[in-house]
Amino acid sequence: MADESEQAVQAAIAAEMRLLDPDVRASPTLVSELLDPEFTEIGASGRRWDATSILTVTSAGSVVPESPVMVSEMTGVVLAPGIVHLTYFADNRGRRAWRSSLWRLTETGWRMYFHQGTLTS
Repeated sequence: MADESEQAVQAAIAAEMRLLDPDVRASPTLVSELLDPEFTEIGASGRRWDATSILTVTSAGSVVPESPVMVSEMTGVVLAPGIVHLTYFADNRGRRAWRSSLWRLTETGWRMYFHQGTLTS
């Protein structure tokens, strides 16, 4: 069970890192493959997002390839079979936030179901 849990956490971390990759973020097709159809996010700004609104923003050229998000302290835990909770610290051009994601294993692989960012100093 421990190996299975560790594999699930590693798969979710890999998917999270793909989603943070500027090349992936700039592609609505690649982003949509990583977001659950029921995806919701409460952004660091306090705004609520869904998959459609996230895809609209990322496809509008908001991604800055020269400034990748710097990630640290990423950890994960399996909450239930096929559900992984990740937390990490992200620095995006000096905008620092604690991030929390729920990943769900689907027929098409791991997909982000929920994400929240909380600004920090």
